[in-house]
Amino acid sequence: MGRRTFTLVGGLGRMGQFTRTTLRGMLVDPWRGRAIRWGAAFEQMVRIGVASLPIVVTISFIVGLIIAMQSAYQLQRFGAVIFVADLVGVSVTRELAPLMTAILVTGRSGSAIAAEIGSMKVAEELDALNAMALHPIRFLVVPRTLAMMIVLPCLTVIADLLGILGGMVLGVTMLDISWIAYFNETAEALTLKDFLSGLIKSFFFAIIIALVGAFEGFHVAGGAEGVGKATTTAVVRSIFLIILADMVFTALFYSTF
Repeated sequence: MGRRTFTLVGGLGRMGQFTRTTLRGMLVDPWRGRAIRWGAAFEQMVRIGVASLPIVVTISFIVGLIIAMQSAYQLQRFGAVIFVADLVGVSVTRELAPLMTAILVTGRSGSAIAAEIGSMKVAEELDALNAMALHPIRFLVVPRTLAMMIVLPCLTVIADLLGILGGMVLGVTMLDISWIAYFNETAEALTLKDFLSGLIKSFFFAIIIALVGAFEGFHVAGGAEGVGKATTTAVVRSIFLIILADMVFTALFYSTF
């Protein structure tokens, strides 16, 4: 028990130092003449965004359909199927779009970050960067973190729209709700706070995904097998921290206590 506690505390300390170095590379170093590698960041934006877009679009649309079906099943009893639009819009923008998108990107891109950096660690490429006076965190982690912070909120907006569209398609085709009525009901139900809360969540989810993936990659040990373990660990820990952060932000934005 004592050994596990010591290991946990040590890991949290290393993660804190890693996060601090990354944030310094993004916020402080550019003012000291150490430019951010925006070319690499843009390349990562394309890799993360373009690669994740098809699955985010598809899953978001299907989830919107599912929520609409579940809501309609209950609301039909009371002759209130128009409120399907309210339930779909609010649940998608507040919770499902940011959370679902973050989990999908974790599996797709968070794991890739861990695998790429882990492979570089095994091949001693990180040591080579140090030998060339290139700080590995500034060189590798900062561009990936910035890219994730920009792309994930954009993907969340797309997930919002596709989730609402999925609910609208079911409402129009199966529930005899007109497009105009569904749109107006959604517009009345949603507030700016609903959209902004989802975007704020996704911004911090992006930081979690990038930092956890990179941290696990930097601490790979044991060759190719270690890379596989680090990738799995990065995904599991990222999802856990994302759900934990989601709970915290939901309590901050919508708690009734």
